[in-house]
Amino acid sequence: SNVAILRGGKDAINSNKAIFKVLLKAVNSLGIGFSPFFLIQRTEHKLVDYLLKESAYIDLVIPRGGEALIRKVTQDSSIPVIKHYKGVCHIFVDAFADISKALKVCLNAKVQRPSVCNAVETILVHKNVAKKFLPKLKKELDKYNVEIRGDFMTKKILRGIKLAKEIDWFTEYLDLVVSIKVVEDIDKAIEHINFYGSHHTDTIITENVNNARKFVEEVDSACCFVNISTRFSDGYQFGLGAEIGISTDKLHARGPMGLEELTTYKYIVYGDGQIRE
Repeated sequence: SNVAILRGGKDAINSNKAIFKVLLKAVNSLGIGFSPFFLIQRTEHKLVDYLLKESAYIDLVIPRGGEALIRKVTQDSSIPVIKHYKGVCHIFVDAFADISKALKVCLNAKVQRPSVCNAVETILVHKNVAKKFLPKLKKELDKYNVEIRGDFMTKKILRGIKLAKEIDWFTEYLDLVVSIKVVEDIDKAIEHINFYGSHHTDTIITENVNNARKFVEEVDSACCFVNISTRFSDGYQFGLGAEIGISTDKLHARGPMGLEELTTYKYIVYGDGQIRE
C-alpha cells in the first residue's frame, strides 16, 4: 500500500488538521481498509531533518514553499526530491507578433494573479516592434500600478521607469513588478531565457510559424507556449486534476504534476515454465 506523509508548517497546522479530517472522512466513505494519508502534527524543523534521512521508508519528497526551503530540502535529503525552485516566466514579443494579442496576453500573465509561480516576470520585446508596443503596454500596466524595470533601450522608450539591475532578470517578483528588455532577435531572446530563467514556463507571441517552432524547440523549459498566457501552466488547466506541483526537474516528472506523477511501474509476467536459452 502507498501512503502520503503530509507535513506542514506551524502557521497552517490548524488548517492542515481540518483538511486531514476531511480526507479521512472521504477515505472511510469509500470503505478503504487503510488510510493512504498520514499527517505529522509536530511542526519543529528538526523533525524535517530527520525525515529527509529516512530513505529506507520514504521514496519521494515533494517540498512546496519558498525557494530557500526547497534548496535546503534538496541539499539535506538522502531521498529523491521533485523540486520547483521558482517561476521566472518569460514572454517574448516577436517581430511578427499581433500587437493586440501581445497586450492581452502580457497583461493577463502579469496582473491576474501576480503572486503565483506561473505569472510572467520578464517580458522580452523584439527591437523592431519595441517603439510601437512598449508605450501601449505601459499604458495598460499603469492601470494596475505595475512597476516596470527596464534595460537601457526600454528606458529610452518609456521615460521615468526604473533601470533594471542584473539581479532583476533572475528574480521571481510574485508582485506587481515586471522586468522588460528589448532584444536584437529571437536568438537573443532564447539565450536570455535559457540563462536567466528557471525552466518553468515561457511564451512567444508571434504569427510566424517558423519562429514559433524554433522557440518551443530551443527554450529549455518544462512548458513552452505560443500565443497564450503563462497562467495556463497549471495541472488543472492541463486536465490532470488536483495539482501536486510544477516540477522544473527533467526526471522523473516535468511541468505540472497530477496523480499519475506519483506512480511508478511494476512488471508482472505469467509463464508456464519458459526458460531463456
